[in-house]
Amino acid sequence: MSGNPSWNPEQYLRFGDERLRPAIDLIARLTLPAARRVADLGCGAGNALPLLAARFPGAQVLGVDGSAAMLAKARENGFETQQADLAKWAPDAPFDLIFSNAALHWLPAHETLFPRLLRALAPGGMLAVQIPAMHAAPLRALQDGLAASSRWATQLGQIRSAPPILEAGAYYDLLRPLTRSLDLWFTEYLHVLRGEEPVVQWAMGSSLRPYLDALPEAERPAFLHDYAEALRPHYPRQADGSVLLPFRRFFLTAVV
Repeated sequence: MSGNPSWNPEQYLRFGDERLRPAIDLIARLTLPAARRVADLGCGAGNALPLLAARFPGAQVLGVDGSAAMLAKARENGFETQQADLAKWAPDAPFDLIFSNAALHWLPAHETLFPRLLRALAPGGMLAVQIPAMHAAPLRALQDGLAASSRWATQLGQIRSAPPILEAGAYYDLLRPLTRSLDLWFTEYLHVLRGEEPVVQWAMGSSLRPYLDALPEAERPAFLHDYAEALRPHYPRQADGSVLLPFRRFFLTAVV
């Protein structure tokens, strides 16, 4: 997706527990016995930073993100942060662990991005990544469909783009020759959401940001109304009023 979306920490953290679960699962799969330098790329509001610090006591844990608002939230817990364009991030010294939870799918050219991140690791270091695999799900596909509709194409049509993520086999072929070990897997979560239009509220904290940024503030409610109408048949209410959101994610760990 094109552009650098704005980020609202409060909106993102409305579903903070659900968004943190993949990070917890990824940390559980880290096989590094120790690490002195750890970078969390796209750390956002810093949800995973305390978990990484607990996993590697005594390590320097750095949160890297492009959003000043998100980093301000991360610094509230006393962590070191760096504001940087993740697509161009190049550390001065190698890291033992480069960790990224739900961030790299915003960046283009994974064919060059992932090898570059491997080169930023110390010998024996690990790259650990989770990215959403939702581009074909209604949550995501209906955003592009709405942007291409006659009502919204003039303002939003230029935002539509193919997701930069690759097929799992392409990541394997790209990274296996560069690594000592490589592990790939998918997990589908089933989030139980509550409240008014909860799937819209979820998307407002992440994938809807570029679309909302491109619209005048006065027109955003109409776009959100149209999006909610399109989503409703795909995410019906349960008997207790909650909504189930299936969310598929792709994980990889690579050791150099």
